[in-house]
Amino acid sequence: MTAPPLTPAPQAAPMDPGSAAPARGNRGLGRVRTALTRPTTLLAAGVLVILAILVVSPLLGLLNTTLAADSRSAWTDVFASRMSANLLWRPLGNSLLMGTATAVLSTLVGGFLAWVVVMTRLPGRAVLGVLATIPFALPSFALALAWDAVFRNDLIGGSTGILMNMGVPVPDWLAWGPVPVAVTLTAHYFSLSFMLIAAALASVNGDLLEAAEMTGASRFRVARDIALPVVAPAVVSGALLAFAEGVSNFVTPALLGLPVRFHTLSTRLYGAITTGDVARGYVLSLVLIVVAALVMFASSRAGGRRSFATITGKGGRSRAVDLGGWSWPVGALAWAVILCTTILPGIVLVLSSLVRRTNDFSSGFTLHYWIGGSDPALAQGQRGILTNPQILDATWNTVLLGVSVAIGAGVLGLLISYVLTRSRGPRWLLGSMSAVSFVPFLIPGIALGAAFIAQFGAPVGPFPSLYGTFAILVLAGIAATIPFSVRAATSALSQVSKDVEESAVMAGAGLFRRLGAIIAPLTARGLFTGGVLVFVQMVRDLSLVVLLATPAMPVLAVLTYQYSSENFTQLANAVTVVIAVISVAATILARRLEGAAQPWSASR
Repeated sequence: MTAPPLTPAPQAAPMDPGSAAPARGNRGLGRVRTALTRPTTLLAAGVLVILAILVVSPLLGLLNTTLAADSRSAWTDVFASRMSANLLWRPLGNSLLMGTATAVLSTLVGGFLAWVVVMTRLPGRAVLGVLATIPFALPSFALALAWDAVFRNDLIGGSTGILMNMGVPVPDWLAWGPVPVAVTLTAHYFSLSFMLIAAALASVNGDLLEAAEMTGASRFRVARDIALPVVAPAVVSGALLAFAEGVSNFVTPALLGLPVRFHTLSTRLYGAITTGDVARGYVLSLVLIVVAALVMFASSRAGGRRSFATITGKGGRSRAVDLGGWSWPVGALAWAVILCTTILPGIVLVLSSLVRRTNDFSSGFTLHYWIGGSDPALAQGQRGILTNPQILDATWNTVLLGVSVAIGAGVLGLLISYVLTRSRGPRWLLGSMSAVSFVPFLIPGIALGAAFIAQFGAPVGPFPSLYGTFAILVLAGIAATIPFSVRAATSALSQVSKDVEESAVMAGAGLFRRLGAIIAPLTARGLFTGGVLVFVQMVRDLSLVVLLATPAMPVLAVLTYQYSSENFTQLANAVTVVIAVISVAATILARRLEGAAQPWSASR
């Protein structure tokens, strides 16, 4: 049989060159339409709108208020007028001075304690490590009030402190102004440096140190050329964070500096806004935001510029130093630091809330300021804090505020983290969300409070003014804690395998069904831990709420400041003790739930 003759295949008709472009364009447009209609993309857009309302809108409102026709002169008044020195330049210099002092002293104290706890065999170092983290869990005004109770003198009149009542003279520079402000800020923020440097020291491979010593290098050279470069990023980051906190802190300069007219940017803007000079206060808020943002930018650059990898696939071991004859002096110094920053302030606050006359132990002790009724002979008839309806209302508002912000920030943080880690949405959308969610970390609390007043302190369209309501406190709290909640949610979400969610997708579960039935339960423990930390921050923070709380909507931190300003010392200290107990208890609970061992607790 002969094969049939081969015939050429028919050729396709030539395609019009212009017809391919519409086809590719239609496919590209289809891909964009599909991406925009994905549930995760819609979720990302919705979350970005919420972030715009909570973060971008208040900042724009703050800026727009200062640019209004009747407020533009505030910029000239602040930057280039006869009052500029008192409004801006002198407070700015004081803020930078306090930030620098806080950074240097916090690094020295925190670094020393981190070295003792992590790198030595000093007895009791585990207890030292736990106690060194407590000051940061306390409200910053707790240490300022304790200092005032001990060192207050008669410069500004009123009651004097414990030392003066015992006949010990206290110089003005030790009672008021930059020295006590810097010392109390350091006592509060050295925990930041301690935690960062301790974690870095725990990662130093002891084999590297031993190998260097075997080559003949001295201990000083090993510490200088190996150990110090490894912890340098942590040291710099801790110092810059302490600097930013020192620059933006409000309550410590207000309690220990304002009586002698030692102003910082925070106290100056607070005074401007509370006295009705709103435009100038808003300009100062923007200046404070810029200063804090520059510091945080420098911190991120310092932390990411160099890398010192000491954790590899090979086994490594930590190495502790036997101090020998130096154990007693070093241990005594470490315990003295803990005693002055953690133990004594708590004792002073408790005892000073029990004395009959302010800071005078010879007058006898009483429980009146805790459980007493109205007595004209004591505190001008003020009731004890546990029987005072205003205190009880403030306690309820404070706890409810902390819980509400923890829940709201936790839900929002989970949604943001889910979109950033699991979404395949447009890069510009994800990038915008990531950037906006980090912005609140750059804004000092008092400046963020001013921004919320500028945006939501007056009716906006059909929405009424929120000033003086519980809602503005919750919204401001959620906005301020977004970076922390996103970090906690990301950490919890990273432990959930994508395979679990993919199985649910194959079973037909939609996005919100997966979020509610799979993601939320599996990340609940991590989210709860992050929520407790947010709760603690809201309970102890004064800077954020000092401009937002009103007599009709009191919170404990603001009442403490008011009591202290009005010289009701026993009541202020008693309320501070309540806040400290709540904060420390919640912090301990969060750490136990987190279940992560501290670097200094590992056996060596």
